[in-house]
Amino acid sequence: MTLRRKLIWISVLYFAEGLPLGIVLSVLPVYFRQNGVSLTEIGFMSFLSLPWAIKVLWAPLVDRFGQRRTWVTLCCAAMACAIAAVPLFDAARPEMLLWLVLLAFTLASATQDIAIDAYTIGLVSKGEEGPVNGVRVAWYRVALMAGGGGTMWLVKPLGWTWVFLLLALAFIALAFVAWATPPVTVVHQPAREWARQFGAFLSRPGSIAVFAFILTYKLGDFLIGPMIKPFWVDQGMSPEEIGTISTIVGALLSIAGALAGGLFIKRYGIFHGLWFLGLVHTAQNLAYAAVAQFALGRPYLYSASVLESFTGGLGTAAFLAFLMRICDKDQAATQYALLSALFGLTRFLGGASGYGVEHLGYAGFFTLTFFLALPSYLLLPWVRRWIGNGEGQGQGVGAKARGVTEQNYDDAGEERTGSRRATPASAPAR
Repeated sequence: MTLRRKLIWISVLYFAEGLPLGIVLSVLPVYFRQNGVSLTEIGFMSFLSLPWAIKVLWAPLVDRFGQRRTWVTLCCAAMACAIAAVPLFDAARPEMLLWLVLLAFTLASATQDIAIDAYTIGLVSKGEEGPVNGVRVAWYRVALMAGGGGTMWLVKPLGWTWVFLLLALAFIALAFVAWATPPVTVVHQPAREWARQFGAFLSRPGSIAVFAFILTYKLGDFLIGPMIKPFWVDQGMSPEEIGTISTIVGALLSIAGALAGGLFIKRYGIFHGLWFLGLVHTAQNLAYAAVAQFALGRPYLYSASVLESFTGGLGTAAFLAFLMRICDKDQAATQYALLSALFGLTRFLGGASGYGVEHLGYAGFFTLTFFLALPSYLLLPWVRRWIGNGEGQGQGVGAKARGVTEQNYDDAGEERTGSRRATPASAPAR
């Protein structure tokens, strides 16, 4: 299959992955608030995101049973049923059954995420991670805007009932598309072999350093993120400015950055993308620090926002390409879910960002976030070994366990020497 055809399928799948999150973050809070639901109950909606946080717990089921596209198809159908059922309840007095329906919606969405990520890893060949991750990030962001802001434009002319029915139809259409996707090879291992391979993945040389890198790579981003919008408000910016520049323009620039990051990785490789694009993104924290320190005006704040959004896309494309590279195809669902959960843990540290600003001021805290992000780059030598020695993507631990002869690749993912020869997928582990 050509790379162009792969990108088409990946675009649709990641639109399907991003759409539910846009609904949960933007549509449901507005819907319930317009129907008079208390802020306390709306606040409890944050618990609906729990399946996304703990999806690693059932990711092995996706690895061990069924085809990736079957999981995606069933999940899209389940989300269609759940979202179509929402107007059947009294939104002004939401009962427990409604919350359970919405929880089923997010549970299906989280399971779909597992299957789509695993499908993508199985579909992509080495050297293709750059453009693939640029496209997947871009279409994920498009889905967030469509499911969130785009849906809001339909409420006034159509009403809420038709909005939910149209969203259900969209999920049904995505279910048919998922079923039509080209199948990828999935090896269903016996439980003992699966556990042995997963243990080997966790105990690879340098694993502690690499997992620490994953945990801390986006630390600066997660720390500064919660304080960006309050900083805009305290700088005297209007809600219209925040919505236009920081949100709408920011989303478009992050998409452009992700696509540009994908092209950079294709040309220079994942390792160079991690350190160069990552540092470029981290350095933009200093732009916000400068605006705060020297009380710079609107043009400088706008420029800092542009840098934040565009470089955020650059760094995200590189980081996700790295996560994809080091996963073994046979256990892509579990390994990728584990790695994404690992780097997501750092997000909770953002809860301390307000405390940091209150004690250091905006300028001091923004500068601190830059320096807190730097220690992760000390771990790059171990990261480079995982990227550059031909491991990951079905040619790492799991492939070794099945008797695969690896190829040697340089940092850009280009083959240097050697050949790849695999025993049949059913060959026992050795």
